[in-house]
Amino acid sequence: MSTPESDSVTRSLLPSGLRVVSEWVPGVQSASVGVWIGVGSRDETPDQAGAAHYLEHLLFKGTAKRTAAQIAEEIDAVGGELNAFTAKEHTCFYAHVLDSDLPLAVDLLSDVVTAATMEAEHVEVERAVVLEEIAMRADDPEDLLGEVFDTALFGDHPLGLPVIGSVESIEAMTRNRLHEFWQRHYTPSRMVVAAAGNVSHDRVVELVEQMFPSSGSAQPARPRGGLELPVTHSDLLLHGEDTEQVHLMLGLRGLDRHDPRRVPLEVLNTALGGGMSSRLFQQVREQRGLAYSVYSATTSYQDAGQLAIYAGCQPDRLGEVVTVIRQVLADVVADGLTDAEVARAKGAMRGGLVLGMEDTASRMHRIGRHELDLGRQRSLRRSLELIEAVRPDEVASVAEELLTRPLTAAVVGPYDSPDDLPASLTS
Repeated sequence: MSTPESDSVTRSLLPSGLRVVSEWVPGVQSASVGVWIGVGSRDETPDQAGAAHYLEHLLFKGTAKRTAAQIAEEIDAVGGELNAFTAKEHTCFYAHVLDSDLPLAVDLLSDVVTAATMEAEHVEVERAVVLEEIAMRADDPEDLLGEVFDTALFGDHPLGLPVIGSVESIEAMTRNRLHEFWQRHYTPSRMVVAAAGNVSHDRVVELVEQMFPSSGSAQPARPRGGLELPVTHSDLLLHGEDTEQVHLMLGLRGLDRHDPRRVPLEVLNTALGGGMSSRLFQQVREQRGLAYSVYSATTSYQDAGQLAIYAGCQPDRLGEVVTVIRQVLADVVADGLTDAEVARAKGAMRGGLVLGMEDTASRMHRIGRHELDLGRQRSLRRSLELIEAVRPDEVASVAEELLTRPLTAAVVGPYDSPDDLPASLTS
């Protein structure tokens, strides 16, 4: 049965429990389709660390009817894109093709996600590739900093561990462990097929019914049984690295994705560090020239969230950067944002949201995430209404609650010990 979920999104629940959502986009000749699975790195046990991401690689190595080379050749032959990514709470395999090649895209995605052979030799080849990816991440201080910050904020909870796993966990990974993880989590009730572009919903459903296994029943997936979030967290974590710049992240636990204050928080975040007119950009870069890159960002999970501020600067400027950031936060708590700042942040959010909907891939990602994370769709019009409805006092309330919490800090830079860091960071 197909039901309209918003102005332009239609949803169907198949007998197997697999959900299909689609959005017709007029005036385009392409289609983006993704298979979203409600499993990510936070669903791993300690001996499975990195399994979700490892599988993302491994499933492309060959299926019962295609070799890895054939998979690549078929998508290249139509000028399409086939790829995947893994996050802490979901995995997505996606394709972007001409609208006439939608059947091929659905076929390839179904084949990869549900019929991979996972041969032992492929496990070994991809082990080397994942280890190279870990090494590459270690060479990118900003990426590494994000992982260090997550660990400082969430400790040994799965949300605090790297999506990619560690050298030790990947070296110890077995084919049986990966296969068990795949069989346990890649079930129809955990999957959403999302499509956007010049597509007909009935046609998408028809293709999914033809190409995806039909076994199973439409029972909802079991709720995620994550560990309790730790009450305490680290004040500071240092990763010593011989870098020219020091990379800093200051932040705190924020709001989960279901919290009704998420939109006021996003307005606060945008005004703090979301653009060139934001307070942090103006105070740290424009007025003092302390850093080239400075911004803030929020992340929300099922039951947790975070607000983080990043800055990269010369080591001798770190103390002043921290002092300025702390003062900006204190000023916002004490005086709130001005009406002009709130209006400007709301305008930036509205523009970013609408401009981000200009391509089919963005629309596919939006409806896939909404279905997987929220179990429903939110129309663009409704999203814009929620932004417009935010009042300055709501932003001030969120700021007062969150920005008065103790800050967690993570640093990647040329330091041997926390004792070498400036007092403004350690006090």
